[in-house]
Amino acid sequence: MTTTRGMYGAALDAVRRFAREQWPILVVSAVFLVALGLVIADRWRRGALVVGIAVGVAAALRLVLADDTAGLLAVRSKTFDVGALSAVAAVMVYLALTIDPLGTG
Repeated sequence: MTTTRGMYGAALDAVRRFAREQWPILVVSAVFLVALGLVIADRWRRGALVVGIAVGVAAALRLVLADDTAGLLAVRSKTFDVGALSAVAAVMVYLALTIDPLGTG
């Protein structure tokens, strides 16, 4: 018979294992949550900038980590992943820094 403590212990072990194996995507997700908070707080330009930064962090992590360590950041080849993420990050940062705020132009 499985006890409640045993079930929670197994679930906690699974969460710890996931966090240990998938820490790169968790870091990027945390930065995205900060960006979402900024957008919700009506700071959408700053939120867009932080999204660009988050994608840049994902590109940097994909570049320096081995394929097995990159976890869910590894989608295609390292070259393609880093190139695509870097391009998206550059466009997001460019747009966030150059777009005119609504109503001030």
